[in-house]
Amino acid sequence: MTTFVDRVELHVAAGNGGHGCASVHREKFKPLGGPDGGNGGRGGDVILVVDQSVTTLLDYHHSPHRKATNGKPGEGGNRSGKDGQDLVLPVPDGTVVLDKQGNVLADLVGQGTTYVAAEGGRGGLGNAALASARRKAPGFALLGVPGQAGEVVLELKTVADVALVGYPSAGKSSLISVLSAAKPKIADYPFTTLVPNLGVVTAGSTVYTVADVPGLIPGASQGRGLGLEFLRHVERCSVLVHVLDTATLESDRDPVSDLDVIEEELRQYGGLEDRPRIVVLNKVDIPDGQDLADMIRPDLEARGYRVFEVSAVAHKGLRELSFALAEIVAEARAARPVEEATRIVIRPKAVDDAGFTVRQDEEGLFRVRGEKPERWVRQTDFNNDEAVGYLADRLARLGVEEELMKAGAHAGDGVAIGPEDNAVVFDWEPTVMAGAEMLGRRGEDHRFEAPRPAAQRRRDREAERDEALKEYEGFDPF
Repeated sequence: MTTFVDRVELHVAAGNGGHGCASVHREKFKPLGGPDGGNGGRGGDVILVVDQSVTTLLDYHHSPHRKATNGKPGEGGNRSGKDGQDLVLPVPDGTVVLDKQGNVLADLVGQGTTYVAAEGGRGGLGNAALASARRKAPGFALLGVPGQAGEVVLELKTVADVALVGYPSAGKSSLISVLSAAKPKIADYPFTTLVPNLGVVTAGSTVYTVADVPGLIPGASQGRGLGLEFLRHVERCSVLVHVLDTATLESDRDPVSDLDVIEEELRQYGGLEDRPRIVVLNKVDIPDGQDLADMIRPDLEARGYRVFEVSAVAHKGLRELSFALAEIVAEARAARPVEEATRIVIRPKAVDDAGFTVRQDEEGLFRVRGEKPERWVRQTDFNNDEAVGYLADRLARLGVEEELMKAGAHAGDGVAIGPEDNAVVFDWEPTVMAGAEMLGRRGEDHRFEAPRPAAQRRRDREAERDEALKEYEGFDPF
């Protein structure tokens, strides 16, 4: 059964915003007291939060689909809908968030660090919020905006100061078990360790963490063995420790060639050239192991490595090694910037960005794309003429109509607002007022107007009758 997962594809969906309410205040002797529709509630966000008690992404491997709750619709009496509840997902320290193309969206390091993976939709405005001096009694409300939905990739890169690397059965698990209180599985066959093990080591006043990276073999950077799965766990370390087996029973291997192979895999993986290296010659408690260590130590030191001879079984050389690692870790921490932890990638918009684009596709359809136009379309109830007219006003103020003219659009041309698979398509009529213009001023309910005097109503009826008679074919008042 899988107990450790360090890479998952997570499908997230934020909550939808609640619809606004179109309502008219009514009470005794005052049947039309003005608009009082409340706003819809905001949809819940999907938020990733670093929790150091979480060490694996296993939960998201089994349940990759996560959705926040929707906002509630507004109600009459100026009652706003309840906001949707945010969905908080705990992730391990060192989790990297990427999009489907592999671009880094956030690098989460440090307890409590958060990242909004999917933002909840806005609640629609009720007709009370849409009222103005020009539009005293809107007969419509805005719909709630759907929440963001998509896929993100979570990768866990272990946050450790020291990484132990080496061939399978080189003694890495044994070494971490005696340096710290970690209890990894130890056996005399290759690939015993299937997951990275973490241990905390105290050396004087310095406390640091050590990660035992599962066995690397030739071709690990291309996917052989377990290396490709866990090489990412050495990226955050301050020092690399090569654990070399001086008592190997394989005739075609020796510690120096093992070191060269692992270094080549690290070089091909990339990004680790600047990390200091230490070589640990393990299993020197065995006579043949000590003899081999004495033979190869001068060669390794000539290459510039600091070499330590240890025995995890006999607890030999461990104190010197732990204090040497503590010294390197302390120096790396001192040189590290104070605010290094979390990195969230922000891509600001250009200064001259109009907020939308207009282009003509191969079929002659003019496509309008942009955050505002697309959101406004989603908020519009197309069964309500006043709402459609309000949308037309907003698009005109944004400059969409002007850009369509510049792009060569003519009356009757098709215009689509939104993505290709879910766009609103209509025939463009720039000279025709939209929506409720036929009823008077757009977005206004005439039931709220003060009643006209009887004499004025009579004169208006007579004027309408005369106008109708003039239009009658062949009518001659003289």
